[in-house]
Amino acid sequence: MNNNDPNFSRINRKRSTSKSNQLLNVLIGLVVLLIIVVGAFIIIGPKDDKGNDLATDENVEESTSNPTDSQESDSVDDESIEIVEPDDEETESSTDQNAGLSADDSNDGDTESDSSTSSEGEEESSGTVTIVPSEDDFIQESVINTSWKPIGTEQTGVHESKYDGESIDWVEKQKALAYATGFEKDELIYWKIKNGGSPQKSIGIVSTKDKSEKFRVFLEWVDGQGWQPVKMDKLTTLDFEY
Repeated sequence: MNNNDPNFSRINRKRSTSKSNQLLNVLIGLVVLLIIVVGAFIIIGPKDDKGNDLATDENVEESTSNPTDSQESDSVDDESIEIVEPDDEETESSTDQNAGLSADDSNDGDTESDSSTSSEGEEESSGTVTIVPSEDDFIQESVINTSWKPIGTEQTGVHESKYDGESIDWVEKQKALAYATGFEKDELIYWKIKNGGSPQKSIGIVSTKDKSEKFRVFLEWVDGQGWQPVKMDKLTTLDFEY
């Protein structure tokens, strides 16, 4: 058939039109399918590779990635009900301090007790001094000191009081007289030493070498311990009956 035949031309035109219509239908179908897919995507929401809802995951991520508000709220709640317990070290320190205070109070009591005991001991050691003014013209005052002790002795056996000016007993009498006055033995003048009314009692009249201080001392013998002063008169003069 000749290509110039009118019938051939009409057949070709029909075929071209048919192909165009098919292509147009395909395109229309693709557009419709694309619209359906997009609509479904919008309605259902995007999915990840595992099929999970991406919108939901994003919400979860947003919630977990911003825990500050929740933590702050929990912190506020915790602070409102927080119970503070004492630290062990602080408790031990407080206990030690209390113990230290108790020990200090106890030591203070011991110190006071020791001080009281010491005072009593000093009083016993120093004794009691009694001073009595005298009505006699030649006596200023009389002194009795309970701290006076026997001066010791080198004598043994039965004691015999002697007034010979050279015996051990005589020398020990001089020491006892000096002891009562507070002066050394060699600082005194021994005006008279005589019997005090019994074999175991003596009386001595002494003065300082310048005679500014004058004394009459009464002695008693203590077996094994020597002569002990028991009384002393401070004299105003040596001009009297010894």
